[in-house]
Amino acid sequence: MSKLRQAWQNYHPVVHLLMGGTVFVMTTQMMSIPFLAIYLSETTDLGPAAIGLIVGAGPLAGTFGGFLGGVCSDLFGRRKLLVFSMLTMAVSFILFVMASHPVSLFAISLAKGLAGAFFGTISKAMMGDFTPAEKRFRVFSNRYLAINAGATLGPLLGAWIGIAGSGVAFVLTALSYVLFAILLTVVGNRYREDEKRFSAEEGQVNEDKAGFFQIWDVLRRDTALQLFVIGGILLVTVHGQMSVTLSQYLRDNVAGGVALFGLMMSVNGFTVLVLQITITRLAERYSLFSRIAAGAVLMAVGEAGFAFSSEWSGFIVAMIVFTLGEILLIPAEYAQIDQITPPRMRGTYYGAQSVSELGSFLGPWAGGMILFAYGGPAMFLTMGGIALFSLVFYRLGRSVYERRRSDVGL
Repeated sequence: MSKLRQAWQNYHPVVHLLMGGTVFVMTTQMMSIPFLAIYLSETTDLGPAAIGLIVGAGPLAGTFGGFLGGVCSDLFGRRKLLVFSMLTMAVSFILFVMASHPVSLFAISLAKGLAGAFFGTISKAMMGDFTPAEKRFRVFSNRYLAINAGATLGPLLGAWIGIAGSGVAFVLTALSYVLFAILLTVVGNRYREDEKRFSAEEGQVNEDKAGFFQIWDVLRRDTALQLFVIGGILLVTVHGQMSVTLSQYLRDNVAGGVALFGLMMSVNGFTVLVLQITITRLAERYSLFSRIAAGAVLMAVGEAGFAFSSEWSGFIVAMIVFTLGEILLIPAEYAQIDQITPPRMRGTYYGAQSVSELGSFLGPWAGGMILFAYGGPAMFLTMGGIALFSLVFYRLGRSVYERRRSDVGL
């Protein structure tokens, strides 16, 4: 009990609520969203191309929605925008069940993608607001663990109770967002003074908030941020293509490839759940760049493993190595952006980082072209090379930031 009490006291109650709420909504969401294409094919007369366009609209909107949400949260406050984004998500999931016209479904998917990006960026920024700088890497690691816990539990729970991919799952997801929004409103009101105190400590007092043009000017001049975002796009290109092109390659080139792909996705989630906390504790003794570099190297080794494997065991081992890189990279990227963030602009900078999700579009597109033209091994090795090349931008960004700190005498 003493360890549980200590773990609770390490972070603010709002952080615990955001973490628990993330597990809750991700669990219900993973009963519905992964099955959206199947649900639309069974409940509408739309063809594969139209369904693909509708499903893809959400992530595409989310690529820049995170940046917009971050800027708005710095300008207008986080809590109300976070609640609004959750209620918008709830309405979107309900409308998926009610709508059938392709234009309506496309608009709903766009709204869901934007609201989801707002939710992700603002919740990260809010966790940062309530957490001392030295504890934020661990908070980001725990948030990543929470997302994976929900993503692992959701499909299994949905299948077990028999609602995965059904209209009931979409309604349940909507209700989970509404409940989370209510809880956040109640808890946020209770700890409003804490929010003001943390903001004052970091120079985020309301009367000194940056305006839009000031925000834009800071972003335009922050070369370190720009370099980190480019590095992030390259890494997400590698990570974003993995499931799409890997599934196609395994299906066409490995006996039982579809079953193997499902197993590898389970291995990916299970590895995160089992090793995330241990690796996070070990990594904290090293610099942020060292963690990012180690993560990129492990991802590259994993891609090379995919390229040269022919048996199930080789692919599974390669997936474990790839996942270890993912575990190191994702929280370290968040912490790296947090470290260079000026006071009053945490939401904006976290939002700018979300632009790296453009790699989720570039990865499947570029990986698919290489796979078609040159085959799987060439595609995997190219992606491994991109992971290593991203370190050039992280190193340059780090140099710019350190030079800037020395210039101002920090």
